[in-house]
Amino acid sequence: MNPGLYFAIGKKARDLLYKDYAQQQPLQLRYQSFDWSFDFSYRIEEILPGVNTGFRVIIPDSGKAELQYLRDYVGFSAGVGLKANPSTGFDPLANISAVIGSTLVSLGADLGIDITTRTLNKFSAGLSLNSAFLIASLTLSDSFDSVKASFYHPLNPPTRTAVAAELKHRFSEGATTLTVGAQHALFPFTLVKARMNTDGKVSAVLRQEVWQRFYVSIAGEIDLRDSYNIPRIGLSMALNP
Repeated sequence: MNPGLYFAIGKKARDLLYKDYAQQQPLQLRYQSFDWSFDFSYRIEEILPGVNTGFRVIIPDSGKAELQYLRDYVGFSAGVGLKANPSTGFDPLANISAVIGSTLVSLGADLGIDITTRTLNKFSAGLSLNSAFLIASLTLSDSFDSVKASFYHPLNPPTRTAVAAELKHRFSEGATTLTVGAQHALFPFTLVKARMNTDGKVSAVLRQEVWQRFYVSIAGEIDLRDSYNIPRIGLSMALNP
């Protein structure tokens, strides 16, 4: 009956719409775009009753170690890490989040603290509603400058067929973006996803399990509003032990 952790709020829709896509800012080299990163994470479960720990390193961008506590009707996590800063190298950060509720309804908040300046640099809150046929969430993020509503609806679990949508509004810019997407497993080891948004961007990704728990993904994105109309292509590999 534990509600999970804060990052799980809206995760199903977020994974369908954004995971494995070529969304990093590219490094422009004449007519070519190249960007790379290495993402490594490790998790140790039940070091004490209800307590898990883990760490994640994204080279060259960031690293984080986290402690998680899960009990009935409550989830808590605290972590420290480093985030790349072009001016200073790396900034030390701390993060605390908490969730209350159940597997059906949960409410949580997330705080980020810049250790160097001792200031609150991130604050967000979220609400999640979960059922077998629909998972919906509402979050306020960017220190309440953005509001985001999303839903995830499984259509055929055996083939992992599902649809998702996200509506995001940024108050400071008065900008609203709607993103919709779908996924379907063509074969047991092959997953295809596609998405589009009201900013004119259309993307697709093909993820293939080439070995047990080893995945290769190829993603592409095109901006229909870009006069040059140069597509972005990304390749990623993942090993999930």
